[in-house]
Amino acid sequence: MTVPAIRERVSGNGRPAGLDDATLNAYGKYTLPQILGEQAKRLGAGHVAIREKAYGIWQTYNWEDYFSYVRRTALGLLSLGMRRRENVAIVTNNHPEWLFCELGAQAVGGVTVNLFTSSIADELAEALKRFQATVVVAQDQEQVDKLLETRARLGFVKSVVYVDPTGMRTYRKDPWLTSYRELLERGDELEREKPQLFPSELWRGRPEDVAVMIQTSGTTGLPKLAMLSHRNFTAMARKWLVEAPVGIGSNWLSITPSAWIVDQVWGAGITLTGGLTMNFPETAETIEADFREIGPEVIVSSSRFWEDLASKIRVKMADSGLVKRKLFGLAERIGQKAVDKEAKKEPISLALRTVRRAAEAMVLRPLMDRVGCLGMKSAYTGGHPISPEVIRFFRACGLNLKQCYGLTEAGGIFQVQPDDEVKPETVGKALLETEVKIADDQEVLVKSPSNFAGYYNDYKATEDAFRDGWLRTGDAGYLDPDGHLVIIGRKEEIIRNKTGAAFSPDFIETRLKFSPYIKEAVTWGEGRPYITSFINIDMGNVGNWAEERMIPYTTYTDLSQQPKVEELVLGEIRDVNERLPDYMKIRKFILLYKLLDADDEELTRTGKVRRRFVYGLYLNLIEAMYRNLKELEVKSQVRYRDGQVGKIETTVRIIDVQ
Repeated sequence: MTVPAIRERVSGNGRPAGLDDATLNAYGKYTLPQILGEQAKRLGAGHVAIREKAYGIWQTYNWEDYFSYVRRTALGLLSLGMRRRENVAIVTNNHPEWLFCELGAQAVGGVTVNLFTSSIADELAEALKRFQATVVVAQDQEQVDKLLETRARLGFVKSVVYVDPTGMRTYRKDPWLTSYRELLERGDELEREKPQLFPSELWRGRPEDVAVMIQTSGTTGLPKLAMLSHRNFTAMARKWLVEAPVGIGSNWLSITPSAWIVDQVWGAGITLTGGLTMNFPETAETIEADFREIGPEVIVSSSRFWEDLASKIRVKMADSGLVKRKLFGLAERIGQKAVDKEAKKEPISLALRTVRRAAEAMVLRPLMDRVGCLGMKSAYTGGHPISPEVIRFFRACGLNLKQCYGLTEAGGIFQVQPDDEVKPETVGKALLETEVKIADDQEVLVKSPSNFAGYYNDYKATEDAFRDGWLRTGDAGYLDPDGHLVIIGRKEEIIRNKTGAAFSPDFIETRLKFSPYIKEAVTWGEGRPYITSFINIDMGNVGNWAEERMIPYTTYTDLSQQPKVEELVLGEIRDVNERLPDYMKIRKFILLYKLLDADDEELTRTGKVRRRFVYGLYLNLIEAMYRNLKELEVKSQVRYRDGQVGKIETTVRIIDVQ
């Protein structure tokens, strides 16, 4: 039983060679590990499948290597006692071993669940308990220590496999722990004993089998486990291989956590199905340099990534000399004028085209090269609403950044701005084989082959997720006259003030976060006479700003309560207010004395604000903004990454926005 011979699609429009429609359609009948086996035959040792940077050097795995590691890993897992339809947890960083273990488990009928390495011990143990993982693949000593700390609650875990052996010498006598190297050796031994075992297990898999379970964001409560089948992955891969300018050998850089839907769909779906090369940077700090070395054609990342990058660029330019500042400001204005005309489908004059080319050559292309984005043909942002100003900023700088929309239950991103119709305020049009409609209550509904199989052990939630075969996204939106989808915000988070005027907090918050000095913003106003906000400052950018002005500070709490910092943020909020209607203007705000943090359950592991939890936790501060108080003494707890709890005592000021 084999997949039909792969045929490449050779494009005459500048697109890389890809797979033809017949091959892409055929892949819907097979599992991801089965497709990997066929790619190993077709692309073999002549094409790079995976690159990993270690100690400054790129290490490569060809497609034969890739399949070999998956086979050996699969047999090693069987030797540990893993059985078909059991769940395997993976708690690793972005490294090839993630893919080897994920596809290895799937090849012998396992279901994988990736968890965040930033999770604290109790959080990790509770997640494992929910889906009864029989094997856990852990990155290093840090993750193993979390498991050992909660071992008494993990009786269902047969074995823990650790990838990085650093610091693990004293752990080797524990039979519960196995190194990844030992796992491969066990796989080799089992293959010698039973050479037909792996191919037999591999071809028992069916496309409708659940491949992966992904935790939802959990902004409103306990995260659910969304089950995605192999067919869900191949359906989404087909959409993107038709949409994106990628083909066989194109580079994808893995920079988002493997527990997030984006890297799952691309790393275990699109790169595998399309024959792309998966690249793993050395560290988060080397990403920009690795961008420049690899030159990925496409990148999909969170809104926070682009907001942080925009802030970094703007702060660096503000700190540069007068001539550079003036040149950048002029180039940005020229770029934005052209971008605005393109969005409105207005003709661009010869004069504007000429000065734009000059600005790109002198300022913008060198800038994009410096941040590693020069070679990108398309860049996408998703996962959370982003300010249209961020989109306009990067497009003015020459980066083809487009906003898109999707959710875990839909198999990832299914709504994208077309290249020739980029409107910063929308999320574009639906991809191939995807239908989108708006319900009577303005909820966005989607129907697609990539829609998930349901929630793990939660029939009621699965039933509630669909309406007459359409997946309910939980977001409110509308279609504009050009057929572009505009997302208003989460249905349950739409706020109505005291006069009944409705608005989405995201609409205000994304515009606030365009400021390089604002890291996070949370707005309030349900049933209230005016809008208020919590602000988290950007420690790095505000810290540099303070140092240049000789403003002394010690901690985040100290810096956030400096009067000059309050004035700085006040100016940023006033700028945003000028672009908002009266009923949406922020009237009062508080600079929070601590960063909202996932360890304190204020954010999800993907960085989204858990609005209800934050409301309950900081209700006294919210009430103070509506009681005409000028300041308030607070006592609070903060959880550090080692699990210890500290105390904060300070006085916060309530700042009026005139």
